[in-house]
Amino acid sequence: MTLALVSHVTCYFGARNYPGKRVAADPPPARGWTRKWRGARARPHRPVNQREPGVAMGTLRALALARAMRNPGGPRRLRLRPGLGLRPGVQDWNEVLMETVNVLQHGQVVAVPTDTIYGITCLAQNSEAIQRIYEIKGRTADKPLAISVGNVEAIYKYCKVTVSDQVLRDLLPGPVTLVFKRSDDLNKDLNPFTDLVGVRIPKHPFMQKLAQLCGEPLALTSANVSSHTSTLTPEEFKDIWPLLGLVVDGGPIGDMTDPECRLGSTVVNLATPGKYSIIRPGCRILWTNLWVVTACVPLSGLTQKTAIELDDWADCM
Repeated sequence: MTLALVSHVTCYFGARNYPGKRVAADPPPARGWTRKWRGARARPHRPVNQREPGVAMGTLRALALARAMRNPGGPRRLRLRPGLGLRPGVQDWNEVLMETVNVLQHGQVVAVPTDTIYGITCLAQNSEAIQRIYEIKGRTADKPLAISVGNVEAIYKYCKVTVSDQVLRDLLPGPVTLVFKRSDDLNKDLNPFTDLVGVRIPKHPFMQKLAQLCGEPLALTSANVSSHTSTLTPEEFKDIWPLLGLVVDGGPIGDMTDPECRLGSTVVNLATPGKYSIIRPGCRILWTNLWVVTACVPLSGLTQKTAIELDDWADCM
């Protein structure tokens, strides 16, 4: 008797149809809603808030985990050498940056370090990648994602700025998410339920350079299952590794014994001209309040208003 051994080689980065890699064949099409969800060939893509109403986000995450079983070893993990930054001649960071850009451009989700906590990111203009983030986090479709850009100039393209350029430069880069009304240039599948968007420029050279190299905003949220504790090391979110295309390890962030370090960025609402509010206090709330009082108020004449919908922005970075 001759036994035929059929080997399936799983893509190392977890990306389907990744160039130069062989991937395991898809299982036979399933019946019902699962078949509809599996690919755009069966049904055109729809924004996340227009998915079948009877399907819970827990079901989406279970399906995502089932897909991830094709890559049981998890994604590749690239470590940044601490203290080297992006100085000329340091190849480690440049190689990690180029690999991260490559994985993002293939529609995958990547774990990254920031100046506050670890996050997961994808290209904000890629609707399918945005859906993957919601699946990974098990997050309801009415919770917004922030965007991360590489410099202050990019904010004007994707947001309707209500404050002076000096205020933006005083607050960013830093541990702050500024909420403005979105512009028409931003992907309509990103937070389609609101005309607002939070924008970040993390004070982390890797994140700034990554957004610049991608040439478009990054959708950014915390690297954890929704409603779980924020993470300060890659090991703390190891349960979602199989769902990621790449893990960029920047080492521990902040003081792991201090609960305040897990609060993420301070979210400031600047959408209404002449008004501001602290939507969510973050890990550097005293620093942020100081800048709001000393920068926003004198330069723009802003007055404080009531904070809005704190829980909606609970997973911001």
